[in-house]
Order: sequence, then C-alpha cells, then structure tokens
Amino acid sequence: MANPLDTDAGSELFSSYEAEMKLVQADLNQKLDQIPELTGEPRKAAVRQAERALEEAKEILDSMRLEKANIPAPSKQKTNQRFRNYETDVDSLSRKLKGLSDDRRALFGNRYTDDPTSDDQLAQRQQLLSGTDRLERSSGRLRESQRIANETEDIGRNTLADLSRQRETIVHTRGTLLESEGFTDRSNKTLRQMARRMATNKIITIAIITVLVVLIVAVIVSKFR
Repeated sequence: MANPLDTDAGSELFSSYEAEMKLVQADLNQKLDQIPELTGEPRKAAVRQAERALEEAKEILDSMRLEKANIPAPSKQKTNQRFRNYETDVDSLSRKLKGLSDDRRALFGNRYTDDPTSDDQLAQRQQLLSGTDRLERSSGRLRESQRIANETEDIGRNTLADLSRQRETIVHTRGTLLESEGFTDRSNKTLRQMARRMATNKIITIAIITVLVVLIVAVIVSKFR
C-alpha cells in the first residue's frame, strides 16, 4: 500500500491529491468488498459504481503525475516513490475489479444478452454520466489550481512592492549619506582655511614683535652712546 501522507515533502497541491486519492481508494476497496456478496442488478450497479471510483482514482493519478514535475529537487525522489506506490495500488484495484466483472459476466451473461438494445443504451448513459463526473472533478481541480495560482500571484505582487519600498529607502539613505559627505568636505576645507589664516597671523605677530624688539634695542643703544 502507499505510504502515509508526508507533508514535509512535495507541494501543497500534491498533498491534497494524496488526501483525495486515499478517500477514493477507501471507497473503492469498500465497493469491491461488497460486490462478491451481491447478485443480479445490485451486483451490476455495484460494479458500475466501482468502475466510476476507479476512473476517478486514475484521474487523480494523472493530476499527481503532472504536479510532481513541480516538486523541488530535494523532495522529488521521495515524492516519486509515493507516486509509484499509488500507481501500484490503483493497478491492483483495477485487476481486482476486472476479475469481479469477468465473474459477473460468466454467471449472468445470458440475462445481459436478452435485450442488447437496452444494455447498449444503459452503457451509453453510464458513459455520459461518467464523463460528466470526470468533467466536474477536473473543473474542481482546475479551480483549485487557479486559486493557488492567484494566491501565489498576490504574494509575488506584495513581495515586489516591498522590494520597491526598500529600494526607495536605500536610495534615500544613499542620497543623505552623499549630502553628509559633502558637508564634511566643506567643513574640512573651512578648517584648513582657518588653520592657514591662523598660521599667517602668527607669523605676522612674530614679525611685528621682532621689529619692536629691534627698535627698542636700537633706542637703548643710542642713549648710551
């Protein structure tokens, strides 16, 4: 039998198909267990119901086969093994149903060929009903896939909006940083200009003091002569 659901591997959609498959398998097993106990028309009806359940299981397998292609690589091996297990289960159920159907025809074949026209119409009707059921189930799965795609698109749109806002913040921060660097450069330039002026003023002051000292010495010398 297939392994239990493993929610740590595979996509959410693949896991939902697994849950649906398990329900269909349980229903099909129950129908197959009831068929040997029935005869006549109830047996025919039970076989038709089992055939519809088997068709549904095969449809789910097809959906799982498509979905497993989207599984990330780290989980793909595990998912493939689970899929093969489900395939084996469905094949086994199909063979069991075929054996029961063949046994039904062997036991009641004469009754089913008395009125071939009625049986043909019934078979056509069953095919139409089966086709309608399959279409409804496929539509349901398509709607579910569309819903998940829309949710993914919304998440992507919100993520892009967040990235755009973050980019604007980074650009604004960079502009502020460049402006601050400009202020720093102007401040450094002003400080260098002030330092040069102070050095110039210091030289002038020293020169003036030197001249005054020389004059004073000259005056004193001239008085003592």
